[in-house]
Amino acid sequence: MANTIIRIGTRESPLAVWQATQVQNLLTSQNVQSELVYIKSEGDTDLITPLYALGVQGIFTKALDAALLNNRIDIAVHSMKDVPVQMAEGIVQAAVLKRASYKDVFVYKNKTDLEKIGYINNVWTDPLQVSYSPLTIATSSVRRIAQWLNRYPDTIIENLRGNVNTRLNKVKTNNWNGAIFAAAGIERINLRPENSVDIDWMLPAPAQGAIVVVCKKDDEAIFNVCSNFNDKGTALCVKIERDFLKTLMGGCSTPVSALTKVEDNTVMFNGNILSTDGKQKAEISKTAPLSEAASLGTIAGEEVLKKGGDKIIEQIRNAGK
Repeated sequence: MANTIIRIGTRESPLAVWQATQVQNLLTSQNVQSELVYIKSEGDTDLITPLYALGVQGIFTKALDAALLNNRIDIAVHSMKDVPVQMAEGIVQAAVLKRASYKDVFVYKNKTDLEKIGYINNVWTDPLQVSYSPLTIATSSVRRIAQWLNRYPDTIIENLRGNVNTRLNKVKTNNWNGAIFAAAGIERINLRPENSVDIDWMLPAPAQGAIVVVCKKDDEAIFNVCSNFNDKGTALCVKIERDFLKTLMGGCSTPVSALTKVEDNTVMFNGNILSTDGKQKAEISKTAPLSEAASLGTIAGEEVLKKGGDKIIEQIRNAGK
């Protein structure tokens, strides 16, 4: 790689640039020169339509994929949860960075709003055990909507789009009780407000909190450089989660959640799929020895399909016709 400057493709949002800069720093630590190349995605130009209504797989990755295949850039950096489980032909995963927080966060207006939904003394109380009051919250994620409605069915949901800064400003200026964000997104760029709490009961999107670097399939030199900073533990966990998603044929319009953890050579997996209104849910918890965990996501997905996941998927498909 002597005298080669690697062109790093990134979206223009502050979070995307932060992520690309982390990769640039990792390359610098290997004495490899690089530069950022800014690419606009379809997801950045349409900030009104809810993500699930755009009907496009890879809404935030498609433009970067095209730039990679057209040789405008050498690598692309993505939030891994935005990457379709079936990557574009000719593009491969080169590295997964060590995962940050996988949690979702509730940014609220007033502490009384937390009490209204049973968050008392820093604990989320089961809503069946408290008398809660319906809130108005904002998010464009069907996964977050479904899980929230499953727990708080009377909630009014508002659409929330834009980069992290834009969305946080919208929470301040709109008459909502709060909004849901990915912890990693607001923490990485130091924008997490004091008036926020982790939603411990909410399962994340598959691969949430992970950053992935992709390159062209035939670019062996670039692949080898990036593989030097691949975090194998994170790569295994997100592979299992994405296999679960793939088995359920999930995308931006399907409320699929998954989380994998590794402790003492044991892999623990939790996953679910919900109907978009949150009324139906199929879930699973599984463990496996680390040495046998590679197919855990696929096995869990097949079991969830048998536990009612297939009917939920059919319902979602029929609703979209």
